[in-house]
Amino acid sequence: MSAGSIIIGIVYLIVQLFSNKIIASSRLGPERWLSFSGGIAVSYVFVYVLPSLHKQQEDYGDKAGGLTMETELYFIGLIGVIVFYAIHKAADKAEREHPNGEGRFFWIQIAFFCVYNMLIAFIVFGTDIEGVEAAFYGVAVGFHYMAVSHDLWREDALRYEKFGRYILAFGIFTGWVAGIAVPFPPFVLALVYAFISGAMILNVLKKELPSEENAHLPAFLIGALSHTAITLTLKYIFDW
Repeated sequence: MSAGSIIIGIVYLIVQLFSNKIIASSRLGPERWLSFSGGIAVSYVFVYVLPSLHKQQEDYGDKAGGLTMETELYFIGLIGVIVFYAIHKAADKAEREHPNGEGRFFWIQIAFFCVYNMLIAFIVFGTDIEGVEAAFYGVAVGFHYMAVSHDLWREDALRYEKFGRYILAFGIFTGWVAGIAVPFPPFVLALVYAFISGAMILNVLKKELPSEENAHLPAFLIGALSHTAITLTLKYIFDW
């Protein structure tokens, strides 16, 4: 386990456990924070996740005994979208049946995002990404965790503070340990990456794009454009 992995893992846990206090204590306010985070998330999906998925599809398609078509990993990503969309709809149905939060809605959401956090952490720590790319990847995912945490907190602040944040932090910790301690073949990591990429795309577009009443357009544009500019620059310099 490298020092970088330890630092990133600790930062993720701190973000997950204390993100709402970090946002509340900031002078920027929740609207600017979440709009900025949403901009980073959208940029991250389109200039890092999708190109990385395409590269993995090409790499494994070129290998002997690898993928035989041009779309297998994209299909796995589609499965990620479908599975997590179905879970979203189940949670929405539970919320409609129990609008005061006494039903299963909260626990469906928490279970869903616990697995989601675990798979993302598993990919972060299970791949051989190091150095600047790992740090940059880690920052983007950290902002993503922060936005997800705040969204869940707004839906049920009491139970989230008492139970939810610890369950989600456990998901991150589990993925962290599994990614470092258990060696998985690169092809398996590519399949998991494709699946969670589909889920992340759905979650970003459905949850992290700021709604009209909560949007702060300048913060969103700063997040999206600055992250895109930095990503493209680093891709050019380091040939990612």
